Amino acid sequence: MEQINPVKKNKMNLPNRLTIFRMLLVPLLVVVFSFEAWLPGWNYWAAGIFFVADMTDIVDGYIARKRNQITNFGKLMDPIADKLLFCSAFISMTYNGMLNPVLCIIFVGREIIVSGFRLVTAGSGKIIAANWLGKLKSTLQVIAILATLLKNPLFSIWNFPFDFGVMCTAAVFTVWSAVDYILANKNAVDWN
Repeated sequence: MEQINPVKKNKMNLPNRLTIFRMLLVPLLVVVFSFEAWLPGWNYWAAGIFFVADMTDIVDGYIARKRNQITNFGKLMDPIADKLLFCSAFISMTYNGMLNPVLCIIFVGREIIVSGFRLVTAGSGKIIAANWLGKLKSTLQVIAILATLLKNPLFSIWNFPFDFGVMCTAAVFTVWSAVDYILANKNAVDWN
């Protein structure tokens, strides 16, 4: 009797699972922000969820490169998961009065502009990776979000508004990275 080979199932690799996990943490983060009046220590919960979600980005990228598990799904969904996480945090912080709306517009607007630019350049077959400036921008944003949620734990004794200072610094690098990104890749766009 001839044995039939079972259809090989396409299993999702660990980096892609971590990307999906990060996306699933976003609604939980928003829920914690939404229940601030009823959830004691909600800001610590939000900071913990955000930190875990952000760490999955570092871990999934490391594993994907180390194990050579870079996929088209990961290339597309990983930046989307990042933008979803950061934009949700910024919008929720603005809603809760923790972030100036102008800063929120800068952060979220940059993500929309750069994403649109990436789509246009991808149409010409060019995939553009993040550079050092984009990574520095993201690092400053993480520090700013966590410092704001944790209410300046390291600097409260000096009454130094570290969270606001680093948030403003992150905004400067956010604008700078957007301008740098567009100028560095303007030749990949058909402007006519």
